[in-house]
Amino acid sequence: MDVAEPISTSQAVTRSESLAARMARVVEIAAKSAEAVDREGCFPRETIDALKRARLLGIAIPVELGGEGLTTAAVADLIVQLGQACGSSAMVYGMHQIQISSLVSHGVGSDWHREYMRRIASEQLLMASATSEAGIGGNLRNSICAIEVADGHFSLTKDATVISYGAHSDAIMATARRAPEAASSDQVMVVLPVDGNLKLERTSVWDTLGMRGTCSDGFLLTASGEAGQIFPKPFSEIAAQSMLASSHIYWAATWFGIAADAFARAQTFVKQAARKQPNVVPPGALRLSEAAAKLQEMKGHLIAAIRRFEAAERDDDDLSSIGFAAEINALKIAASEKAAEVVQLAMLITGILGYKNGTPFSVGRHLRDVTSAAVMISNDRIHANTATLLLMSRFDASLGV
Repeated sequence: MDVAEPISTSQAVTRSESLAARMARVVEIAAKSAEAVDREGCFPRETIDALKRARLLGIAIPVELGGEGLTTAAVADLIVQLGQACGSSAMVYGMHQIQISSLVSHGVGSDWHREYMRRIASEQLLMASATSEAGIGGNLRNSICAIEVADGHFSLTKDATVISYGAHSDAIMATARRAPEAASSDQVMVVLPVDGNLKLERTSVWDTLGMRGTCSDGFLLTASGEAGQIFPKPFSEIAAQSMLASSHIYWAATWFGIAADAFARAQTFVKQAARKQPNVVPPGALRLSEAAAKLQEMKGHLIAAIRRFEAAERDDDDLSSIGFAAEINALKIAASEKAAEVVQLAMLITGILGYKNGTPFSVGRHLRDVTSAAVMISNDRIHANTATLLLMSRFDASLGV
C-alpha cells in the first residue's frame, strides 16, 4: 500500500492563490495522463500527487483543524473541473471528498477524529472507503462483518468486494455491524489508517469497461486499533445526514465534468465544419443543441441539489427526512442517465473521429466511463428505495422562491 509522503515547504501553496489556479495545474497533469490511465488501467498517481502538492485534499476540513472549510458547492466545482480532464481522477477525488464530508459532519465531536482531520490537512492524506461486502454487494445499509470491541480496542475482518483505490490510499473508512450480536443494519463506521494495524489481501482485480484508473480491487481487510477510531454516531445517521447527499452530489459532479468535455469536443467539431462551409448549417448542429439542453439540465439539477443539501445541513431532521432522501436519489438517477445521453450525442456528432481513439474528438473513454454511472449503486436499486420512500411522503411541488 502507498503511504503519504510529507508535503515539503517548497511544495506547499499559499492560500492566497485561487482554488481555480491550483486546480488548473492539476487538470493539466490529469489531461496528459488520462489516456494512459485508461488504457493501462493504472492508478492516476501523477494527478493525486499534484492534488497533494496543490493542497486540495484537505480543503473541506474545518479551518480550525488546518483545512480551508470549503463548502459542498466549491468542492463539487473542483470535481467538475477535474472530470473534464480525466474521469478516473475525478472519481477518486470525489470519493475522497465523500469520506471527508462524513468526517467533518460526524467526527468533530471526537478527539481521535479531530486529530486525524488535522493529519489529513497537514499531510494531505487520501481517504478511501470499504462499504461493499461479499454476500450483500453494494447494499450500503447492511453488513455481515462485525466489529469486536474489548478493553478499549477493536478488531475487524471484512471481505470487501470493492475498495476503490484501496491499495493506494492513506486510510480506509469501513462499515461493519456494531457488535457480533447486532442486526445487519445496526452499523458503525471506523477509520483505518494504513500506517496502523491494517492488512489488505487482494481477492479480485479491477479490469473493467470504464473508470479503469479507480483501481477498485477487492480485498480481505483485517484491522485492529483503538476504540476511539470508531465514529460515536451510528452509521445510519452518517449515511442519512452526510454520505447519501455527498455521494450523489460528488458523483454527479464527476459525470457532469465528463459529459461537459465530450460536449466541448463535439462543439469544436461542429464549429470546424461550419468554418469550412460558412453558409451551410453543419449536420451535427441540431444534435449539438439537443446535447446542450441535456447538459444544462444536468447542471441545473446538480446546482439545485447542492443548494438543497446546504440548506438541509442546518436541520438534522430535514437531512434525515424521507423527502430529502428521495430528492437526492433523483439527482443520482437523472445525472447518470443524462451524462450517458450527452456523450452518446457527442459521438453521433463527431462520427468516426469521435469513435476512433487518438483524435482531438475521441469520446470513447468518456462513453465507457459514464456507463459506470448507472451501475455504481444500481439505478434499479435506487428506484426501488425511492419508490418505498414515495409511499410514505408527498412530492414537494413548491419552487422554493
